[in-house]
Amino acid sequence: MQHRPAFPLALSLAILSVAGLSRVAAGDDAFEQSPISYSTTTPRDAIKRLEKRVAAGEFRFEGGDREVARALLKELRIPESSQVLVFSKTSLQLNLIQPNTPRAIYFSEECYVGWCPGGLMEVASVDPELGPVFYTFDPHLPEGTKTAFHRDADCLRCHGGTFVREIPAVFVRSVATDRAGQPIFSQGSMVVDDTTAFSDRWAGWYVTGSGGAVRHRGNLLSRERDGALAIELDHGSNRTTLPDSVDATRYLSKGSDVVALMVLEHQCGTQNILTRAAHQCRRILQYQQNLQRDLKESVTEGPTYDSARRVFDSCAQEVLDRLLFREAASIPEGALAGDHPFASDYTRLGVRTKTGASLSELDLKQRLYKYRCSPLIHSDSFRQLPSALRERILTRLRTILEKPAEEPRYTHLESGERRAIADILSETVPGYARN
Repeated sequence: MQHRPAFPLALSLAILSVAGLSRVAAGDDAFEQSPISYSTTTPRDAIKRLEKRVAAGEFRFEGGDREVARALLKELRIPESSQVLVFSKTSLQLNLIQPNTPRAIYFSEECYVGWCPGGLMEVASVDPELGPVFYTFDPHLPEGTKTAFHRDADCLRCHGGTFVREIPAVFVRSVATDRAGQPIFSQGSMVVDDTTAFSDRWAGWYVTGSGGAVRHRGNLLSRERDGALAIELDHGSNRTTLPDSVDATRYLSKGSDVVALMVLEHQCGTQNILTRAAHQCRRILQYQQNLQRDLKESVTEGPTYDSARRVFDSCAQEVLDRLLFREAASIPEGALAGDHPFASDYTRLGVRTKTGASLSELDLKQRLYKYRCSPLIHSDSFRQLPSALRERILTRLRTILEKPAEEPRYTHLESGERRAIADILSETVPGYARN
C-alpha cells in the first residue's frame, strides 16, 4: 500500500485556514460572520449619535416631511445643495417614484439620505468598521413620536452584495427607464463610479447644469423597440432646469446637479473600496491569530504570515489606486458647471490647511478635483482602517508623492500636484510625515 506523506502540523493548519477564509470571502453574507458580524453589531455612526440626542431631549423633529427632511439634513451636516434626483423605480419605495415625482438623495462624507415626498426617509450612515448601515425613518408619525430610526435589513437585498461584491455598499446605478419610471432591465444596468465613461452614466437620473461637451444618459425616457433601446423623450445633456412636469417646490433644492452627481459617484466607489479593504484585512488577521493560538505562537496585531501580508498589500494597492484616481475617467472637452451652490458648499465643508488648501477643491475642467487625492482620506473610514493597513498605505503614499521614480504606477500625477498633495497631507492626516 502506498502511503501519502504526512503534512507538517503548521502546513496542515495553514491549508485549512486559507480554505476556510476562501469559503467566507466567497459568500454573499461574509460580512455577517465574525469578525465583522454586521447585523448583530451595534453601530457607532451618525444616526446612533443623533438617537442619543433625541432620547436626551436635546433635539426633536417637528412639522411635515419637508420640514423634517430639512432638519435631518441640518443635524447630519448634509448640504441641501447636494440634492440629486433619480426617477427609476430602484429603491424600496418604488411605488412613489416616477419621472414626475423622483426620489431625492442628499449626502455628506458619512451620510446618505434618500427621500420621496410623502414617503419614508432612507438613511445610509457609515460606520468606520461595519461600512454603511441602513435605516428608515417615518416623518409622518404624530408630533412627539418622530424618534425611531429603524435599522432596515430589507435594504441589504440590494446593498448587501447584489451589485457590489461581498460588502454592505452604497452605489449609483445607471439603468434605462421608461415613462412610468420602470427600469428596462433587459437592456442591462451599470454600477457607476468615477472610472465609468460619461457616455454610460446617469440613465434614470435627472442631470442639471452645464456639461460642456459631456454627453451622457441622464434626463432620458426610453422604451424597448424590436429588442433595442429607443429614446422616447430626450430632455438634453446640457439642461439647466428640471422638466416642467417635476414640481421642484416639493423638494429642498431646485435641481439635480451634475457636479453633485460626480462627487456622489466618487464617494460611493471610494467608500466601497475602504469597506472591502477593512473587512478583508480584519478577516485574514483573525484567521492568522486563530492559527497562531492553535500553534501556541505569540499572537500578533499585524500580519506576519506571508498569506496575510499578501492580503494587506493587495488591499493597500486597491485603496491607493482609488484614492489617487488612477483609472478615473477624464472630463470630455468643455468645463462642467453646476446649477446651484453645491460646489461652494462642498468645498467649504472640506478639511483645510492653515493656508486654506484643501483636497475638496474642485477643478471641473479636465477632472473632478484640483488635486487627485480623495478627500475621503480624511474620513473616519480611512482613519480607522486596521493600523497595519493604514500604515502601509501612508508609507506607499509618501513614496508615490515624494519619490515618484520608485512608483511608476502613478505617472498620471503631475509634479506640482504631488508636492501640493504632500503639503496638504503633512498638515491634515495623522501618520503622514514627509520623508
